[in-house]
Amino acid sequence: MKPNTQQLNDLTIQVRRDILRMVHAVNSGHPGGSLGCTEFMVALYQVLMDRKEGFDMDGINEDIFFLSNGHISPVFYSVLARSGYFPVSELATFRHINSRLQGHPTTHEGLPGVRIASGSLGQGLSVAVGAAQTKKLNGDSHLVYSLHGDGELQEGQNWEAIMYAAAYKVDNIIATVDLNGKQIDGPTDEVLPMGSVKAKFEAFGWEVLEIEKGNDIEAIIAGMTEAKAKTGNGKPVCVLLHTEMGNGVDFMMHTHAWHGKAPNDEQLEKAFAQNQVTLGDY
Repeated sequence: MKPNTQQLNDLTIQVRRDILRMVHAVNSGHPGGSLGCTEFMVALYQVLMDRKEGFDMDGINEDIFFLSNGHISPVFYSVLARSGYFPVSELATFRHINSRLQGHPTTHEGLPGVRIASGSLGQGLSVAVGAAQTKKLNGDSHLVYSLHGDGELQEGQNWEAIMYAAAYKVDNIIATVDLNGKQIDGPTDEVLPMGSVKAKFEAFGWEVLEIEKGNDIEAIIAGMTEAKAKTGNGKPVCVLLHTEMGNGVDFMMHTHAWHGKAPNDEQLEKAFAQNQVTLGDY
C-alpha cells in the first residue's frame, strides 16, 4: 500500500525535523538544499521508485537512485532511514568520527542505500548514465533516477554525460535538477548565469519536463509520473524541479545564507515550532 498524501506530508515534516536536528547537533551541514528537496525525496522513495526489500549494490530488477549533489546528505539519510534502510536512531551519529553518516555520502562503510560517494560535484550524472546503460545491456527494464543541483550544472563533466546519454539513447534515466536558483556563493544567475537550462538539455537531445510546484507532494508525483511515461522512447529524460531552498522554515527561505550553516539553539526551536512532531524524533 502506497502512503496517502497526508501520510506523505507527515513524513515530510518529520524529515525536516531530522535535517534540522542533525545539522544543529554538530553545528555543521547543509540544511538549505536538504529542506528544499525534502518533498521530492519523500515522494521518490515512498511512491515513485520500484524498490526491493533490503539492499544490494547491484540494484538488479529494481529502480535505483544516485544523489549527485552529495552535500544535501541530511535529507538523503533521513529518507533512507525512514524508508527502512537502516535504523532511524543512527541519524544521531551524523558527521561523527567513524560514523557511516558522513557529511557527504561515502561507500566504504557500507551504508545501505548509498551506491556512490558524492562529495565532488558534477560526477553523479556520469555514474547514473553508466548504470542506466548497464541496465539496458542486461535486459533490466527498471529505471535509474538521479538528483543534481542547478549550480552543479556549472561543472563541465555534466555536459559530457548529457551529450553521451542522448547519443546512445539512454532512455531509462530520469535526471532531476533542483532548480532553486541558489548556490553557496549567491544566486546562480549572479555566480555564473546558465541561461535556459531547459533549452540547453533540449539542444543536447533530452526530453525535458518541468515541475513548477517542486515543494508540493502531489505536484511532484504527477510530474514524475509523467516523466516515467516519457522513458523508453529513445531520449533520456530531465525534470526541472522548481524548489525553494530552506522550504518549511520561514527564516531559511528566499536566501542562499543557509546553504551550509547550522541553526543555533534559538533558531532550532523557532524552526521546530513551524514543523511539529508527526512520527517521532530519533
